[in-house]
Amino acid sequence: MKIKRNIAISESGFLFDPSTGESFTFNPVGLEIFNYLRSEKSLDEIKEIVIEKYDIDASNFERYYFDFTSMLNQYHLLENERS
Repeated sequence: MKIKRNIAISESGFLFDPSTGESFTFNPVGLEIFNYLRSEKSLDEIKEIVIEKYDIDASNFERYYFDFTSMLNQYHLLENERS
């Protein structure tokens, strides 16, 4: 899963997609996960980091993670996967 290259994001979590003109705001955890995705960490790497850092179990993390990445996909913030 790759974040589009042209996405601009501030340290406070304000995201701007210049290809659509849309902007979004992430909470601190969303920003953290977004940055992990941007640095191309795998699901397992992200899960391990987040579970260690926050009081959440693997099942709940995965549910929130897939909701979050689904939202990123819905707003066209992910690059198309090629076969």
